[in-house]
Amino acid sequence: METRDERLLSIRMEVPKAKVNASTLGLESFQNSTLRPISKFQNDIILSIFENYISRYKNVFHRLGSEDKLKYIENTVKKDSKFKNLIRGVYMGHFTIEEYKFYHENASEVNKRIINLTKERLQSQLEYFQKDNV
Repeated sequence: METRDERLLSIRMEVPKAKVNASTLGLESFQNSTLRPISKFQNDIILSIFENYISRYKNVFHRLGSEDKLKYIENTVKKDSKFKNLIRGVYMGHFTIEEYKFYHENASEVNKRIINLTKERLQSQLEYFQKDNV
C-alpha cells in the first residue's frame, strides 16, 4: 500500500522552469522542488481563497486600478496574518514528512518564499479577479 508521502509525490505537478541540480542551494532547491509544484497544484484553491477575501472586504478590490490591485494583493499576502496562515496551511498540507522537517528547521525563510510565490501567482493572474469572472 502506498504511503501518504508516496501519494503526495505522485500527484505533485512538474514545473519545467523550476530547475534543481547539484549546485542548487537548500532553500532554493526546496522552493523549486516542493513549493513551486505545490503552488501550481493548489492554484485553484489559492485563487478561490483570495476571491473570498475580496468579497469579505466588500469588493473594494474591484474599484481599484491595475497598479493598486497589485499593491492590494501584496499588502494582503504580506500583512494579513489570518490570510498568511491560511495560505501556509494550503502548502504545508502537501508536505511530505521530510519536507515538513526541512520546513520546521527553516520556517522563517520558507514562509517568506511561500508568501512571495503566492503574491506572484495572484498578481500574474489578475484577470481572474475581474468582476465578470467573480
